[in-house]
Amino acid sequence: MSQKITELTAELVTPIVAEAGLELVDVEFAKEGKNWFLRVFIDSEKGVDIDECGLVSEKLSEKLDEIDPIEQPYFLEVSSPGVERPLKKPEDVKKAIGKNVHMKLYEAINGEKAFEGLLKDFDGETVTLEIKVKTAVRKVEFPYSKVASARLAVVF
Repeated sequence: MSQKITELTAELVTPIVAEAGLELVDVEFAKEGKNWFLRVFIDSEKGVDIDECGLVSEKLSEKLDEIDPIEQPYFLEVSSPGVERPLKKPEDVKKAIGKNVHMKLYEAINGEKAFEGLLKDFDGETVTLEIKVKTAVRKVEFPYSKVASARLAVVF
């Protein structure tokens, strides 16, 4: 059910977001405690402000009210993905070259399933990270097909 709702929401919101000159980053439908939340994450090269989030929320809410696809009560939230935005598509990973990322893999490489480091390269198939281990720096390469999740990482 959650997947159908997220797919339908993505379908409904994509033209709204495109018309506003924005990008759809992700859609989530999740239960937290007693409440359901439909979360839509949007972004642009310059970031997004509260007015843009409000506009997308208003237009999407109208569309959802028309077809009423969600049986239970829920809260609609439209926001920026934040500084640790998810990297959902290969294009997102390409844009992140030169930035710090956190990636989790489906299966371990040399006993590790999670990596955080500088994204040095991505050719569409192979991910190259530069990882700091104590005082040394090592290069790690793995197929993009092994990436379970990826996001930008903030380094302090």
